[in-house]
Amino acid sequence: MVNVGVIGLGVMGTTHLDAYASVADARVVAVADRDPAKLRGEKTAGGVIQGQAQGGFDLSKVKQYAQGIDLIHDPAVDLVDICLATPLHAEYAIHALKAGKHVLIEKPLARTSEEASRIIETAETSKGMAMCAMCMRFWPAWVWLKQAVDSGRYGTVRSAVFRRVGSHPGGPFYSSGELSGGAILDLHLHDTDFIQHLFGIPQAVTSNGYKKITDHIDHVTTFYHYPDGPHVVAEGGWAMADSFGFRMTYCVNFQNATAEFDISNDESLTLYEPGKEPHTVGIETGMGYVPQLAYFIQCIQTGKPPTRITLKDAAQSLLIVEAEARSVESGQTQNVPILG
Repeated sequence: MVNVGVIGLGVMGTTHLDAYASVADARVVAVADRDPAKLRGEKTAGGVIQGQAQGGFDLSKVKQYAQGIDLIHDPAVDLVDICLATPLHAEYAIHALKAGKHVLIEKPLARTSEEASRIIETAETSKGMAMCAMCMRFWPAWVWLKQAVDSGRYGTVRSAVFRRVGSHPGGPFYSSGELSGGAILDLHLHDTDFIQHLFGIPQAVTSNGYKKITDHIDHVTTFYHYPDGPHVVAEGGWAMADSFGFRMTYCVNFQNATAEFDISNDESLTLYEPGKEPHTVGIETGMGYVPQLAYFIQCIQTGKPPTRITLKDAAQSLLIVEAEARSVESGQTQNVPILG
């Protein structure tokens, strides 16, 4: 059994607490948050996707800390799950790694690629394992897509379009570009990371976007340059009208089929093949949080470091997003640095 301590009881902290209830061999033994109302369960945060942050976990059953540092030093905690505001990720991850804990860091890995590199350097000499919670790599419809691309069963990918847009979630964190990084970092990063997961690191990016709610980029459309690969585009943002809600889709055109997913259409995955009627593909139901946590728990128990998402993968995705931001600001295509 792996004993877990969760730091930060916002949307993702609450979502992780709910998910751990379905993860075998994981037991939450402690939580930490500076807000006493959150520790008492009197204040909760709602997610943008149905099923997030349900708040079903009984906080009174576990140790409660006002300071995350105190949770980190609790000898009963094996795994520290960091769900704090993005600018705090590096500080707490490094502290937990130096304390010898296993560490799960909610995305993005850090506020900047430089901070991400500091986490990686610390992890290289820590006895604990570390993983970034890039949940789309574990989301059923995205897992199916990765398997379809890798297997080549529908031929090569000719084009891929990803879209992740919605209304602004509100609140002081998401309203601050300095804290959240704007939608380009907090929301669009999901698709940037998955594109890297599917096709590798792009040579360059060409991005257009705008600011609306924060002083950072709140809506972006990016073309990812793969000289010998597919035509890949992703759009992301949280600048839609309040009544718009949230949309998460992809449309991938293979040589011999087209696959389309839309979370707002009963989370259906539709496959179009020559000579056949369009049909729904049977995939597992649910979100990516439970399989993501279960995977890391298994890594800890087996002593095998994560390979499905590494810290270097997560840091590289930050480098790509930062290149996208430079492209928006400069109006020019930007080469993507490769993490050393």
